[in-house]
Amino acid sequence: MKVTVDQDVCASSGNCVMHAPEVFAQRDEDGVVILRTAHPPAEHAEGARKAAAACPAMAIHIEE
Repeated sequence: MKVTVDQDVCASSGNCVMHAPEVFAQRDEDGVVILRTAHPPAEHAEGARKAAAACPAMAIHIEE
């Protein structure tokens, strides 16, 4: 799995952090997504998928 984010379209909703805090964080100043790891381990893969599905701006992309 490879995860990428588009910070330019991020809506700062925080859904990604709620679903996969091991994979995503948010910048303090504006809440924009920060990718902690582009290749999460298997135990965090489902959370990353849920985060991508829950992203209102569709800023998270996953390649399997």
